[in-house]
Amino acid sequence: MVKMNLKRIQSLKKNFLKKKIAVVGDMMLDCYFWGEVKRISPEAPVPVVEVGDEFYRFGGAANVALNVLKLGGIPIPIGVIGYDNDGTVFRSLISETKISSAGIIVDDSRPTTAKTRVIAHNQHVVRIDRESKQYINKEIQSKLYRYIESIIKDLDGIILQDYNKGVLTPPLIEKITSLANKADILVTVDPKFHNFFSYKNVTVFKPNRKETEDVLGIKIRTDEDISLAGSKILERVNAQNVLLTLGEGGIAVFQKHKEEKRMPTKARKVADVSGAGDTVISTLTMALAAGSNILEASFLANYAGGLVCEEVGIVPIELNKLFDTVIRENL
Repeated sequence: MVKMNLKRIQSLKKNFLKKKIAVVGDMMLDCYFWGEVKRISPEAPVPVVEVGDEFYRFGGAANVALNVLKLGGIPIPIGVIGYDNDGTVFRSLISETKISSAGIIVDDSRPTTAKTRVIAHNQHVVRIDRESKQYINKEIQSKLYRYIESIIKDLDGIILQDYNKGVLTPPLIEKITSLANKADILVTVDPKFHNFFSYKNVTVFKPNRKETEDVLGIKIRTDEDISLAGSKILERVNAQNVLLTLGEGGIAVFQKHKEEKRMPTKARKVADVSGAGDTVISTLTMALAAGSNILEASFLANYAGGLVCEEVGIVPIELNKLFDTVIRENL
C-alpha cells in the first residue's frame, strides 16, 4: 500500500499545474446521434431512428489530451486528421477547449478517424467507423517528428497513445523515444497489438490484460500468470517500469530489480469503463511529471481510473475531484 501524508498529496497536486505534456498518437472524433425508434423502414427490415440530438467529443489520443487539460496540465496533441467534415469538427473542438493545434497535421490522403454511434432509447443501434489503418507516409512522419523536435526542451513528458490507426509507426516510435531519452524527458506508452514490442527504453509501458494476453499468446487468470506476464514484458521492452492494468483486478507494477507491487481497483460501482485507460495514462504521466515516484503515480492513476468508471460515458476526471477523493479516503 502506498502511504502519502497530506503535505505530500497537496504538494503533488500543486505540481500538476501547467505541466506540458505532448500526446502523440491516433486522434479521433467520437460522434453521437441520439433519437427514438417509432417504426421500421419500408425499404428494409431495419429501425428508423428519428434523431433528436447530436454531439461530438474527442476520442483516442485527443481524449488523453483532454484528460491532461482537466488535470491542470497543458496538453500538446500531435497527430493527423483528414481534410474532411470530421476534421473540421475536430478543429472546432480543439478551438473551443483552447488546446494547441500546432501539432495537428492535415493529411488529405486519409480520413479523420471517426466513430459514429447511433443510439435510440439508450441502446446502441449501430456504430459506424471511418478510418484508415495504413501507416502515415514518410513525409507526414517527418513533419510530426520535426514538430516534436522543435518543442522537446519545453516538455515535461510525452505520452505515446497507440490505437493501431497508423500514426505511430515503428521508425517514428524509435526516433521519438531516442529524442526524449537524450533530452531526459519521461515517456509513457499506452500500446496496442501491432507495435507492442516497438516501444523500447521508455519510462512506463502500460498495457492492459487483453493486449498482454494477445501479444504473449496466453491467458492471465492467476497471480502467477500476472507475475510471469509482467516480468516478460519488462524484459522484452526494457522499460524502467511496466504498469499492467487488470480491470476489476486493479493494477500490477513491475520495476527493474524490485519487487512487484499490486494495487486493487478503486472503483466503488462500475457504471462504464469507457475512457478509463485514457484517464489512467494521463494521470500517471502528470503525476510523474509532478515529481511522484512510480508507486505514487500508479496509486493516483488507479484512483482516477476508478473514478472515471463510476461515470456514464467518457468523462475526464477533474484535478480537484481526484485529489479531494484521495484525501478523503486515505487521511
